[in-house]
Amino acid sequence: MAERAHIRQEQGTQATLSFLRELLGDYHPRDFAVELWDGTRWEPERSQFCRFTWKINNPGFLRSAVKSANEVSFGEAYIYNDFDIEGDIQAIFPVADYLLNRHWSFRQKLYLGNLLRRLPGDLGEHTAPGFELQGQVHSPRRDREAVTYHYDVSNNFYALWLDENMVYSCAYFQTPQDELDAAQEQKLDYICRKLRLKPGESLLDIGCGWGGLIVHAARDYGVLAKGITLSERQLDFARQRIRQEGLTGKCEVELRDYRELERFGEYDKLVSVGMVEHVGRARLPEYFEKAFRLLKPGGTFLNHGIGRAGNREISEEPSFTDAYVFPDGELVPIAKMLDVAEHAGFEVRGVENLREHYVLTIAHWLRRLEANAANAREIVGEIRYRIWRLYLAGSAHFFRTGKLDLYQSLLVKSEDGKSGLPLTCADWYEPAK
Repeated sequence: MAERAHIRQEQGTQATLSFLRELLGDYHPRDFAVELWDGTRWEPERSQFCRFTWKINNPGFLRSAVKSANEVSFGEAYIYNDFDIEGDIQAIFPVADYLLNRHWSFRQKLYLGNLLRRLPGDLGEHTAPGFELQGQVHSPRRDREAVTYHYDVSNNFYALWLDENMVYSCAYFQTPQDELDAAQEQKLDYICRKLRLKPGESLLDIGCGWGGLIVHAARDYGVLAKGITLSERQLDFARQRIRQEGLTGKCEVELRDYRELERFGEYDKLVSVGMVEHVGRARLPEYFEKAFRLLKPGGTFLNHGIGRAGNREISEEPSFTDAYVFPDGELVPIAKMLDVAEHAGFEVRGVENLREHYVLTIAHWLRRLEANAANAREIVGEIRYRIWRLYLAGSAHFFRTGKLDLYQSLLVKSEDGKSGLPLTCADWYEPAK
């Protein structure tokens, strides 16, 4: 019996290696190794530095992956350690793109099918660490549940890998060598300069996160800043930060939905950073109309958010990020975003794509998360650590390849055709204070 089991295991190992060589034989340069569950290794091509090792821990992984062939199941196999990536996890995504875009001849398909039947059996099903949102999509109740799921994980967890100001959005780099803290400080200042904030003005931050921007604007530009969030943990952190900075009375945060703001009057300037992705395509008219009514005539609104590349089709299947990271999140091409903003009454005065800056930002986040892996696992557990590691690596790849963009759009509520803006944007690029 033991001998037969050993023979079956050896046959499974050899069949797996043959299958992988057929899949990846034309992938060059193959700068990664494969390690199977029994320690058998397929080394990188000669002279290639090994960027990562793809460790297949569960013998049934490959058969199951081919059978399901979707992003969510592949991600689930990673978070449950059916396979692991030791080394540069970002480097696996070009391999995945290669496999998804490769065209197979009839002979290759036949050969792969024969090999597939010889692979070890299926994985079986995992019990996903799921959640179930209640109510209508993008209703206030459901939006709060979605935000709580993502942002209320743990302030201590986010503090492991965000900058000292806890800014969870794209930084702004003067050079690729900038440290994360400096780049995020530069981003906060860049936004304030784009808005041309002046002492005594009122600023509303829609979706203020942990309060980094409103603190910066109130402290360094002398504005009266108000932020809103749906996350109770962000609210507590931001209020504590305001007290520590001595900004009570000049800066405040409330737990409030953007749809509940009309009774608070008008503001000189509006900003929203990384919140529009949670609004939903169908709710964009309401979002921009609400912002337009909240803004005083002649005021400006800087809307900062991720957009799906306009030439990229919407997938009919949910992504791993949809399922495990940002429930109900929707990414809209910039053309659609601006069209809705204009219909709400805004004049578009500036659009800037900062996607390369997001590649650099996420690289910092990922390195910091991996460097603090033990602490992250202690705070949120192994599965959630793996979810965030995979999500960050995949996001960096999508920005690097142009599948995602990061836009800052400057919108104006003109008064009788007068924008109140200078003729040039030279003041945007003055040295940071």
